[in-house]
Amino acid sequence: MKTRYKICGCVIALVLLMTGSAGGYFHFHWNVSATAEKFTESSIELQNPNRGFYYIYGFWIKDESVDYTTLVKQKFANDTDTTLALIEINLQEYRNGKISDAGLQNIKKLFDALRQENKTYLVRFLYDWDGKNQLYEPDSIDIILNHMKQVKSVLRENADIIFSLQGLFVGNWGEMNGTKYVDQKSLRTLAKQYLDVSHKTTYLSVRMPAQWRIITKTGSVKKLKKSSSQYYGRLGLFNDGMLGNKGDYGTYGSKSAYDAGIYSAWCRSEELQFQDALCRTVPNGGEVIVDNEYNDFDNALTDLKTMHVTYLNRDYDANVLNKWADTTVSTGDCYDGMDGLSYIERHMGYRLLIKKVKMKQDFWKDTLQVSVTMQNVGFAPIYKPCEANLTFYGEDGQKYKVKLKQTLSKLSGGNDVAKKQTLTATIPLDKIEGGSSTAYFSLTDSTSGLPILLANEQTYEDKGYETGQVVVEK
Repeated sequence: MKTRYKICGCVIALVLLMTGSAGGYFHFHWNVSATAEKFTESSIELQNPNRGFYYIYGFWIKDESVDYTTLVKQKFANDTDTTLALIEINLQEYRNGKISDAGLQNIKKLFDALRQENKTYLVRFLYDWDGKNQLYEPDSIDIILNHMKQVKSVLRENADIIFSLQGLFVGNWGEMNGTKYVDQKSLRTLAKQYLDVSHKTTYLSVRMPAQWRIITKTGSVKKLKKSSSQYYGRLGLFNDGMLGNKGDYGTYGSKSAYDAGIYSAWCRSEELQFQDALCRTVPNGGEVIVDNEYNDFDNALTDLKTMHVTYLNRDYDANVLNKWADTTVSTGDCYDGMDGLSYIERHMGYRLLIKKVKMKQDFWKDTLQVSVTMQNVGFAPIYKPCEANLTFYGEDGQKYKVKLKQTLSKLSGGNDVAKKQTLTATIPLDKIEGGSSTAYFSLTDSTSGLPILLANEQTYEDKGYETGQVVVEK
């Protein structure tokens, strides 16, 4: 009997213990209701940093004092629809020696003035604006190397507003043609100096893929990465003969890579394949020229995607740009019926959007699991580092911010627009408990601090894009 009573007592105690534990357990957990927003792609024009159309602005550096603040404001007065500009800095005045202290001070003042504009910049130092470079560029490469060294502090101090440095100071219009410094040794010497004096976050770009291969001493982007070369992820391209003819006016050759060798220009198809691989990590852009079949809209669109084009000159060539504007695109999506010029403008560089947001409670860990799935439908990746944040704003004024882990630069766009990446965050419920909160997603360019707008129907607010509502109660 006593044994039976002991067993019954143990069972009762166990039941009471479990009941008590369950009661205590539920007492310390939250009831969560989460509703995620639904996102739809939009054809809206987005003014994002480091991409799109640009205008060219030239500045002749001399010793005379110049009010660059006023000059820059005057030049930029009507440029309200772009976020990128090409700045050409002519050093012809100093072709025979070093840049004077007054000249250097003027370059510094120029960048101080440029900083006041809400733009980022392509920067090209040169000695010629007339296509007569051999009359104007320095007779000694040492003078050019010293000029690079002299502008080092300006380049580094303004790295946050410089997207890419175009060219190596030499050539007609700074385009690396019509110069005596085009041999392999000179190209490598100039490129190495420019790499060393510029900030590690600044891209460099050369005029032709063959020049890129000469400088890096390889025809393989993968091999360059494995070699841990400083050029990997920094040296890109610019093409001011883009889509001009089959060879892009001397950019491409006629032989295969096998027959030409890595240091010569390859046939168009192979150079396009090369750019597809290279420009997943470094930018490419320039200007389209000469109305011809290669820049008919459909042909142009195919190649712009493959080259991962990030930026184009808005002024040149007007005949090509107008041809695109007179074309109507048929895409069967939100861009259907848009003119071709607007379509290309929207897709140059990166064009990120949210495909889906999920919010789910992890009951056992007392957390909210949030995932944001993103897509890049632009021609190119977002090259500069960016920061993705999810911020919860409570009805009582409470605020909780969390950084989302991401590598959005791997969304290369172009011919891989279907690829998606999911960003995730884990939110402790005690950080957002006490009623209703609204979650906002924001993306920011880490270098400039400028917001990155998304191609969604949702309206961007100062807080970001509303992604969902959460109610957390005990």
